[in-house]
Amino acid sequence: MKCEAGASDNAECGARSADDCQLLNPQSIRTPHSAIHNQSAIRNPQSAMTPPTILPGAIVGVLGGGQLGRMFAMAARRLGYRVHTLAPEHDTPTGQIADVEINASYDDVEAVRAFAKGVDVVTFEFENVPAAAAAAAEAHAIVRPNGRALAIAQHRLREKTFLADHGLPVAPFARIDRDADLAAAMAKVGCPAVLKTAAFGYDGKGQVAIEKPDDLGPAWETLGRREAILEAFVDLQREISVVGARTAGGEWSPFAPIENEHLRHILDVSVAPARIPALTAALAVDVTRRVMEALDYVGLLCVEFFITRDGRLLVNEIAPRPHNSGHLTFDACRTSQFEQQLRAICGLPLGSTEMFQPAAMANLLGDLWEGGEPRWAAALAYPDVKLHLYGKSSPRPGRKMGHLTALADSASEAKARVLQARAALKG
Repeated sequence: MKCEAGASDNAECGARSADDCQLLNPQSIRTPHSAIHNQSAIRNPQSAMTPPTILPGAIVGVLGGGQLGRMFAMAARRLGYRVHTLAPEHDTPTGQIADVEINASYDDVEAVRAFAKGVDVVTFEFENVPAAAAAAAEAHAIVRPNGRALAIAQHRLREKTFLADHGLPVAPFARIDRDADLAAAMAKVGCPAVLKTAAFGYDGKGQVAIEKPDDLGPAWETLGRREAILEAFVDLQREISVVGARTAGGEWSPFAPIENEHLRHILDVSVAPARIPALTAALAVDVTRRVMEALDYVGLLCVEFFITRDGRLLVNEIAPRPHNSGHLTFDACRTSQFEQQLRAICGLPLGSTEMFQPAAMANLLGDLWEGGEPRWAAALAYPDVKLHLYGKSSPRPGRKMGHLTALADSASEAKARVLQARAALKG
């Protein structure tokens, strides 16, 4: 369970220091096991083993139709690629930008197979694609990331076990799959804790807080007695994320750690560079690299972290795709996370992730429409704020409809600016 107490802006240490400026270029962060020098990425000396490059003009297939695919398609179209997308819905955010939109269920293996035959490489804009669909695509096209990475990331128990087996820092956890597991899990993890469904949970869905041991049985009933994972409560100082990219040849490049704030279990505001100690930033980058290497990962991946009040860094979860927190890279970095995803899966050299300025991103949820159409002109009156809307026609509470990004001389100034612009939408 996440403690919702917010972190103070005092962590930024006032005006931008030399360290703050250095963090604008994540390649300057030195990790405990390696030093990332002033270059766009780490190159693998075994370049002769690198698979052929998928050049502009090729067709990239995206499984999924949401806003992540939309922004990926924008980046791909700019570099001269064609984009096909498959999703169950019609007129999706991705489909509005893609060259071809296929409407089919992810469970329709024949449709996925036909889709894969018509493209040069397949990637994902969300991780909950059934294993059978990923396997069907892999039989007819290059699929990046691989099905193993998806299988681990879409199942919390497999994910935590993978991380623990590789010596990466996680909170204590235990599996619950039958009544006999309840007492043993409580003895191992203790209270307070949080019970989560093992599969297909996001944005706080499929989770129940456990304040005392007697809460565990009823909580498992609430989750439908499905396979679950009990995780220890984390006394949270703040949350951060690191987005990284890796090619088939082993080239790797991270973005600077991003600081995240949630509201009702949904990401609300992200700030970069994260206002954290340099050693914590270095460790987070290094853990992300180790995760991607252990998965033999090709593509873009985000690792979400907790920082505890006593300064420990814990992995929360892995997202094998672009991440909501990385939306600010679209405006703030020389190469966005979406272009970097494209470069990684196509075997192109990875781009520079250097930031132009500190930046902040604020999500726009469907709640903003409750009083009528938001006042777009009011937000756009801020010259240093960018508006991104996802082409969704039906706003509803909690639905991500768009975001705002602001750049400024410090992370705190950028955050204040983007929140002012969002407040202006409501008048």
